Amino acid sequence: MLFFKEEDISKFDTVQFLYIKTFLKGNIFEITLDRPEKRNAFTPTMANEIAYALAYAKGQIEIRCVIMKAEGPVFCAGADLNAFHDPMADQKNLTLPESIEEVRLGEAFASLHKPCIAQVEGSVFAGGFLIICGCTFVVSVPEANFSLPEVKRGIWPMQVMASLLDIIPKRKILEMSITGKSYSAEEGLHLGIVTQISDKETIEKEVHKLADVICSNAPYAIKSGIEALQNISDIAENDRHNYLKSQLDKLLKSEDAKEGTAAFKEKRNPIWKGK
Repeated sequence: MLFFKEEDISKFDTVQFLYIKTFLKGNIFEITLDRPEKRNAFTPTMANEIAYALAYAKGQIEIRCVIMKAEGPVFCAGADLNAFHDPMADQKNLTLPESIEEVRLGEAFASLHKPCIAQVEGSVFAGGFLIICGCTFVVSVPEANFSLPEVKRGIWPMQVMASLLDIIPKRKILEMSITGKSYSAEEGLHLGIVTQISDKETIEKEVHKLADVICSNAPYAIKSGIEALQNISDIAENDRHNYLKSQLDKLLKSEDAKEGTAAFKEKRNPIWKGK
């Protein structure tokens, strides 16, 4: 497991989170950013809590979808720079296992290999993009804004660039980073940062409707597909079809593939095992 040992993840039920809340119902696992008084700006400890919860979700076969939510009017204002520069300003969570190495949120989300939905009911700034770009789907209210204002403070959204690179063109990344301008949810939808816009009154229903669709489909196939898509950029172009064919051959031997075929022939709903 990235950042945490498996034996540490097995202690999940003993951890008392300071900055996030988690909730499991059926196959859906919710992670809620819970530092609204600081606009959900994440400290090193809060980043570790998020990464730990994601590692737990990855390892639990019954979890098929993760929903990222946030308390308060701002979804996430990015990193709490004071806490990152001054260790004394970062309140430690003594119940949380130590990470193997420094947590990088972008990599924590990339290693999840399960669908993740961001339920965005407030604006997203700076390092908050590491969270929404790490999600498979971003459902936003119309009123939310999205911006990378780091340049106005003499810094640059370095890690965010890596997360944005698979979503928008380099030229647009530079535009967002250089100008620091604010983009509406509608503009975010056009760019591909947002995948769906829902009203405040209906967003929770829409997010759970999407999560239910995800959970109704083959979890092992989804996991395999996400991993293959991530890996393909590291494979030479003339080898990509061979690689994907090998992944399909492996998938066809899975229990879920056999169950899916049987259920189709028998005209019934499949019972997925996630393997």
